[in-house]
Amino acid sequence: MAVSPGAAHASLADAVPDVFWTDRPALRPPARAPLTGHGHRADLVVVGGGFTGLWAAVQAKEDDPSCDVVLVERGRFGVAASGRNGGFVSPSLTHGLGQGVACWPDEVPTLERLGAENFAALAATVARYGIDCDLHVPGELTLALDERQVETVREAHALHRAHGVPTELLTAREARARVDSPRYLAGMHDPTVGLVDPARLVWGLAEAAERLGVRLHEDTAVTRLDEDGDGVRVGTEWGSVHGRRVVLGTGAFRGVLKRLALYTLPVYDHVLMTEPLTPAQLASVGWEGREGLTDAGNQFHYYRRTLDDRVLFGGYDANYHFPGRIDPRLEQSGSHDLLARHFLGIFPQLEGVRFTHRWAGVIDTTSRFTPVFGTAMGGRLAYAVGYTGLGVASTRFGARVALDLVHGRDTEVTRLGMVRRKPLPFPPEPVRGLGVRLTRASLAAEDRTGRRNLWLRAMDAVGIGFDS
Repeated sequence: MAVSPGAAHASLADAVPDVFWTDRPALRPPARAPLTGHGHRADLVVVGGGFTGLWAAVQAKEDDPSCDVVLVERGRFGVAASGRNGGFVSPSLTHGLGQGVACWPDEVPTLERLGAENFAALAATVARYGIDCDLHVPGELTLALDERQVETVREAHALHRAHGVPTELLTAREARARVDSPRYLAGMHDPTVGLVDPARLVWGLAEAAERLGVRLHEDTAVTRLDEDGDGVRVGTEWGSVHGRRVVLGTGAFRGVLKRLALYTLPVYDHVLMTEPLTPAQLASVGWEGREGLTDAGNQFHYYRRTLDDRVLFGGYDANYHFPGRIDPRLEQSGSHDLLARHFLGIFPQLEGVRFTHRWAGVIDTTSRFTPVFGTAMGGRLAYAVGYTGLGVASTRFGARVALDLVHGRDTEVTRLGMVRRKPLPFPPEPVRGLGVRLTRASLAAEDRTGRRNLWLRAMDAVGIGFDS
């Protein structure tokens, strides 16, 4: 149904330009002190205090409690992608089963098993350290919003069932019995997907790392990396620390390892959060199972209920700013108005609901949608970046890979094709920016027409994609 711009604008009138998850001062922990001075030493220095870095620090200490670990974060824990996402916890390591089959068909059984093991280990860690982050597993509904998406949902269901994932195909009536929207024409329920409060998971991991003996430093930007004797000297704004080994988990932020700019592309994703729904509003929607929701288009939405009955609604636009610009001023845009219109179009019965928060975050996408791993500085440094918006769980796996690589271990995970072979690099500017714009337009056209044009077929042939 058509939604007037005025209704969408009114729903945003009270929305603060801040991230809901971190805009809760009573829950946010005190800041850790910056690293200052020189002469610091550690067995392992972790650069980046998001999910990848925190998981690396925790697992390093669990592997060897005697390992001296220092972690430095350029800002505060949770302020970047790890604290800004929708909190979907997917066991997939390959940005969905379809992408895994397309890229590594022979390894899919192994990758699916490793993904399930990684998910179970994440949940066990949350329980072991008493991390209060609302982790629960209601599953995910992928919903068809038009007739073309119905076939996409059916194909996804068949693929998942063929690989042993116990998905359920839903008719329009069955989908609407779970969550009521006049737009839903079919659906697929995947029971393996969880939800979490991402900021509280970040803060809980930081506390667990500290309890294990990791030295945490916030507001500590790394300015240079230099080989130094048997390790790497990590230079910061206020000092330096010598690490025998370094793990880099900086996400979309390029940092000081320039080669990562070849493989990752910073894409802005926008998000809204509603006020808590009233009992009458909840009754009009249903959604008693609290499943995470998404739709089957190229430009897709993701949405979920929080445990206090708000609705997070994000996705669709994936905005790239030439030449890979990252700037807080880019976080507020017309994408929020578009999201508000789409939300009210999907749930017309919620007209009058108000959004309390509007924000954006930067996704580190790669050309094959899955992370890039590698080593540098004579093997003394390892990196894992490029989760393309599906990193809440897979960052734990990425951290495991980086630890194995930096210690020179020959393990099942380091032998994976996904680890050994890098995605194709993105072209330099201005070709990169032009390619992104052309790809976005082509994907939108495919959503409208159901036809994949020559540009998209050419990208398929060479293994390059673009996704939010």
